[in-house]
Amino acid sequence: MKQAKVLLGALLALLLVAGLYLVNRYWIAPATQRTGKLSGDRPMAPQFSLIDLNGRKLELADHKGKVVLLDFWATWCGPCRIEIPGLVRLQERYRDQGLVIIGISLDDSLEPVREFYREYRMNYPVAMGDERISALYGGILGLPTTFLIGRDGRIYAKHMGATDISVFEEEVKELLGTGGAQDTVGFRQSAGARSAGRSELGDPAEAASAIPGLDLSRLTPAQVAQFKRQLAAISCDCGCKRNVLACRLNDPSCRVSRRLAEEQLEKFVRTPA
Repeated sequence: MKQAKVLLGALLALLLVAGLYLVNRYWIAPATQRTGKLSGDRPMAPQFSLIDLNGRKLELADHKGKVVLLDFWATWCGPCRIEIPGLVRLQERYRDQGLVIIGISLDDSLEPVREFYREYRMNYPVAMGDERISALYGGILGLPTTFLIGRDGRIYAKHMGATDISVFEEEVKELLGTGGAQDTVGFRQSAGARSAGRSELGDPAEAASAIPGLDLSRLTPAQVAQFKRQLAAISCDCGCKRNVLACRLNDPSCRVSRRLAEEQLEKFVRTPA
């Protein structure tokens, strides 16, 4: 009798352990994973206003409440040319469900973009980009670079390089199926995605600056003009044979001229008027 009680107790203990394991695996753990990535980890997509190829104003704010696929591309980019027919099909398939694709061309001139737009029968708005919008989105270092923006205006995925259309479709469908920020907490990138990781965005004040990469919001227009003259009088050490101002304007990615300009800006701000 005593031995039977011992065996029964052991059996009950074993069942309890198994039960706790199953509860943790199929209830607690999945719930934790779904809520593990809070919306605070998803940066808000920087706002922009451009003119599209058809002469219409193109503003990200006009698409609030929709899922936006923002694609940085160029006509000379082979992977971009391969990817775009799939984006055309994606826009056609999910337009009525709330998908908006926006193309930002980083071509140097407008004409090849117009020809490409007509030839590929692109069914979504395309506008010409520049250094400012590239800086807003953290600097576009390679093409194509694509951002997935949810209905809440936050960036949920970033892809660098050619991406299979099935990856975009899977992520788009997940974002389309949500009603807002609370529902997109558990978003996960497609298993086939080559993610670029968390989106590091540029400072809007720096992106809109008269001197790329510098926040001049503390300066008056007269001070900005004076500061420009000061930078123009200093040679850049990067080997470009330009002054610091010219280097910043011609090569915003130059770290040497940026460092020199930032140092001069701090001195300029601290100097009594």
